[in-house]
Amino acid sequence: MSFMLDDIRVQTLPQFSQGQDWRLLLAHDRPHHLLIWITRGQGRVLLDGMRRGIGAHNALFVPAHSLFALDLGRQSTGQIVILPEASALRLPEMPRHLRIRDVQVQSELTGLIEAAMREDQGTRALRSDALEGHAALMSVWLRRQMMLEEHVPSKRTAGQRLSQRYCALLPDRFRSGAPMADYAATLGVTPTHLTRAVKAATGKTAADLLTERVLHEARRLLIETKEPAQKIAQFLGFGSAAYFTRFIQQHTGSPPSKLRDR
Repeated sequence: MSFMLDDIRVQTLPQFSQGQDWRLLLAHDRPHHLLIWITRGQGRVLLDGMRRGIGAHNALFVPAHSLFALDLGRQSTGQIVILPEASALRLPEMPRHLRIRDVQVQSELTGLIEAAMREDQGTRALRSDALEGHAALMSVWLRRQMMLEEHVPSKRTAGQRLSQRYCALLPDRFRSGAPMADYAATLGVTPTHLTRAVKAATGKTAADLLTERVLHEARRLLIETKEPAQKIAQFLGFGSAAYFTRFIQQHTGSPPSKLRDR
């Protein structure tokens, strides 16, 4: 039930979210790498186990299977470069958030993304080759910025490292149906300690993030597939279709059938 990407794509923020805020607001991960370039507006991002403020000329690199969420104001604009996980590009292995202050450096990335977007939307010969070339230059741009002292991440507290480890577990385990307490046991801490650490780092509890990840996948599968709700419930670790229906109703205000109809 996973979505695979074989080609490099460039989209605006509204195109990426398909006009549905939950696709970005709920904590989730993607099976492909993302380079997100915010050109106007401000908001918050959950990335690498921490919540941070973001604004214009901020670049986010989200590796495949990294938990993240993006909450931007209505006036925000930006582009997202979607890169296949199997890409041969030399990309960072860790999530990164870069605040770009140099106007020339800002223009460099904007130019690369706009050129790639023209190729993506066009039908010229060797389109895929051109997209790979632009993406390779974006990778160079990204790695150059990461080498600068101003972009070296600050040292994390013990609580922030615990939140980072918890968020790294969610993409692999959220379909198991295991409660948050099981994650705490895996990490060698009490549920109370995990809840406190994650809340301090992200603004949400560990249970909240687990719920969001399950809810995002449930909504995606209901909308993007024709699988029956019972099979989706089983896939996501629910004990019964009735429990799944109550879960969806509680968190969206609508039963699964209504979400699918929309």
